[in-house]
Amino acid sequence: MRLFDIIKKPIVTEKTSLLELKNWSYVLEVSDDSTKIDIKKAISEIYWVEVESVRVLHTREKFKQWKKAIVYRQRSTKKAYVTLKDKNAKIDFSVLK
Repeated sequence: MRLFDIIKKPIVTEKTSLLELKNWSYVLEVSDDSTKIDIKKAISEIYWVEVESVRVLHTREKFKQWKKAIVYRQRSTKKAYVTLKDKNAKIDFSVLK
């Protein structure tokens, strides 16, 4: 698996930006078949930072119904919470694809 195929996109919300400031953690959407070791290797080689830990979270598929006929589907995803060793290190997401 290629390194750029493992990381899909960063997840930028108000909650994740607070995590970045307090814990030096970043939240990324990753491919479904990637492992913690693959994610750690991809982050360290693409962005030149040392990774302390990687936590993985699977979100389940959700359905919402509107007017009894139209059903909206939110797909299941896999997220990775990446914590950096160096407190002064930053990840520049403009490098990604």
